[in-house]
This record gives sequence, C-alpha cells and structure tokens, in this order.
Amino acid sequence: MKVLVRGLKAIMFCLIMSTVQAATVEQPRAFGHVIGDVLTQRILLTERGNIAMPSTGRVGVWFERRNPRIEHDAQGRAWLSIDYQVTNAPQTLTTIMLPSLTLNVPGGSALLVPEWPVSVSPLTPQTAFSTGDLQALLPDRQARIPATAPLRRQLTWALGLLALTLLTWFGWWQWRNRQDAERLPFARAWNEMQRSKPTDKDAGAHGWLCLHRALNETAGQVVHGGTLTSLFARAPYLQPLEPQLERFYQHSGERFFASSEASSSDTQFSLRDLSRSLYRAEKRRADGRRADGRQR
Repeated sequence: MKVLVRGLKAIMFCLIMSTVQAATVEQPRAFGHVIGDVLTQRILLTERGNIAMPSTGRVGVWFERRNPRIEHDAQGRAWLSIDYQVTNAPQTLTTIMLPSLTLNVPGGSALLVPEWPVSVSPLTPQTAFSTGDLQALLPDRQARIPATAPLRRQLTWALGLLALTLLTWFGWWQWRNRQDAERLPFARAWNEMQRSKPTDKDAGAHGWLCLHRALNETAGQVVHGGTLTSLFARAPYLQPLEPQLERFYQHSGERFFASSEASSSDTQFSLRDLSRSLYRAEKRRADGRRADGRQR
C-alpha cells in the first residue's frame, strides 16, 4: 500500500514538472535597499508576450507590486517587467525575500519565478552617536515664554483711557444737567421737588408754587386754567399734557380757595408725576434744539 502511494506521488510530481518550467529571470540588486526603493524584476517570455499578468497591490509585509509591463530588448525578445516597492523599514539590517511567482502561459508550460533574497536597512541607526546633543533621545524643548510686560502696559493704558473717557462723559452729563437745572424752568421745579420730602404725593405748598412759577416763566405771563391757550402757543410741546394741566389748575384752585374736603376729592392726581412729565417734555425739546444746532 505504501509503495502504491509513493508511486502516485511520483506520477503527480512528474506531471507538475512537465507543465511548469523555470523562468529566465534578471533579478534586482540584492543589497543596499531602504524603504521607498523600487526593485525591478525582469522575466523572459517565450510565447511572444502572451501571458496572464500577475495581480497588483500589497505583497506581504515588505513589498507592493505595481502594474507589470512587457518590454522588448534589442534582439526583439519580450520581457515581463515587474516593479516591487519596499513599503516597510526594519529596525536593523534585515534580509527579506522577493516573493515567488507562477506565470500561466495559455497553451504552454507555466513559468516559475523563484524567491530572491535582498537586504533592507533602516534609514538611520537608532543610536548614531552618544556625545553632546547627539543622544538617542533628547528631552522636550521648553517653549519660549512670551514677553507679557508690553501687553500689561498696553492694557493699563487702554483701561486708563477708558476710565478717563467714562469720567469725562459723566462729568459732561452732570454739567449739562446742572446747566439745564439752572436754565430750564421745569428742570428747576423738578429739582426743587426732588429735594423736598413731602408726607404724601400732593402735599407741600412749595411744590405747587415751584410748578406755578415754571409755567408762568414758560408762558411769559401769569397762567391759570382759562389761559392755557397762551401757554400752548408759547410752548406747543406741552400740548399733549393739556388734560393733566387742566387738572393741575383745578386742584390748585381747590387747594388755595376751597375747603380741605373739596381739595382731596381726586386722589388719583399726582403733582410729582405732572412735574416729571413737564420736565421730560422740556428736556426732549432742549435736546432736539441741540441736535439741530450741531447739524447746522
């Protein structure tokens, strides 16, 4: 039985050897290669270049096979040129094998290309020198600390200028309000009313007198409930406040000429609210005049 198995193996081996023949190969240089190098292997074709092309792509750990091509020499012979690029780098000098290849020839014997050893070395040794700064591993280089003193000075100047601008604006705003309080009648009346502290919203004869003086000064004459038209002719910006002014003069007459029971009939009227509304209307008119003066 063993003799029969050996005989079958021998027959199969002979059949394989009869269909496969060793190829004539021009191998690349076997030494001095590094990562990225391209090794070209040339195989002589005997069937006028009629052969199945090998596949392309990654071949093992070390090589990548590129597109093969058929070239002709001066004698007219066809050669299959296959480029292999080294795609890895060893830590030390290493021997690697260019892979074997079987090329199928239609209607003929297959060509067997054997393995081919080549040496590959690293681009640089791990430790080239060991003196001075040429050590295997250097410590991290500390980042240079930027100079912050100029930035601090610029920030101080900017904050100082900002504070000066705000103080100047605040001073101008206070000066303008003081000027308005001295020049505008309703502004003076409102400031007087702000300084006084009445016990309720309508108490305090001083507040009533201040508002009467402001209305008389604005109209240029003594104003009472029947002469509001002269006030509006002189100060038309007060026209929207006509209902409140009519109630003011009504309450003023009741306060000075009627009994205390009659003067307290309307609890919704507020002298301070009317004074504030007159002051705001006067201020809007003054601001509008300033704006018109700047445009001119």
